[in-house]
Amino acid sequence: MKDFDLKLPDSLDAAVGELPSEYSRDGAQVLAGGQDIVTVMKDAIERPAALVSLQRLGLDAIEWDGDGGVTIGATVTIQALAEDPNMEFSLPALREAARSIGSPQIRSQGTVGGNLNQRPRCPYYRHPSVSCFKKGGSVCLAEFGFNKYAAIFGGGPSYYSHPSDLATVLLMLGATVSITGPAGERRVPLSELYLLPEDALDTETVLSPDEILTSVHIPAQPPGARSSYLKFKERASYDFALAAVAVSVTRGDDGVVTEARVVLGGVAPKPWEVPAAARALVGEPMGPQAWTAAGEAAVADADPLEHNGYKIHLVKGLLFRALEALA
Repeated sequence: MKDFDLKLPDSLDAAVGELPSEYSRDGAQVLAGGQDIVTVMKDAIERPAALVSLQRLGLDAIEWDGDGGVTIGATVTIQALAEDPNMEFSLPALREAARSIGSPQIRSQGTVGGNLNQRPRCPYYRHPSVSCFKKGGSVCLAEFGFNKYAAIFGGGPSYYSHPSDLATVLLMLGATVSITGPAGERRVPLSELYLLPEDALDTETVLSPDEILTSVHIPAQPPGARSSYLKFKERASYDFALAAVAVSVTRGDDGVVTEARVVLGGVAPKPWEVPAAARALVGEPMGPQAWTAAGEAAVADADPLEHNGYKIHLVKGLLFRALEALA
């Protein structure tokens, strides 16, 4: 790993001032928990001359609103999120997602902001000796090579899948992120935070190099809404989702679904909302027929590669199980 300076600013303005205005592999970058940035530095994907730590900026609070919403600071650890006593009753899907991440050691160091801003986990992208399309090569090697973990939605010209569990749930919950840069603060719906490879290859989000994601706000959920997060991974711990489902359902007194939202994880270059799956649930009673229809709608637009067609079956099975649990 290349030597670097560690910056420890005491204010958000000072932290922003340390960051470059344009992206450069050698420019200063943000350090939160270090669980991702350090690995990409070890793999020589990024070679920043300095890391700007957020640990002294007071971004580690979970603040509940009077109306049922919550604001989560960027440096809140994933473990703190999983252990917050209000999460179990107010936002169980978010708690489930937090508890599914990595290992206890990783959760105690990894942060909410860092989890949302992870770089792709594609083995070609992460290999220091491979020049894939996203790193300046001429082709996406996953398209025609080993693509077991690649995207089945939204792929091309690069086919990586987004690794964040929290982002999948937060999109389902209608979250907004606060971003601070030289021009001040701006708020961006999570649905607009991430970019597809066709939009940009040198970044995965709309953040500029001199901006910092400082917090996430989750609005109060609809009365009676119930939500769940379910993911499938190869190993019981310390692993990323091969596919995941975040689902929210609201039912009327007669048991018929009045509102629904379905977001998929691990299957696209960003958290992938499937409105068609939600529409298949609305107006129907909760039961196997509706759950099966929602699963079919969720994967109707999937475009798998040679080795990842199994993700279609995972998505349908996970969505069925998540809805069954909510029922």
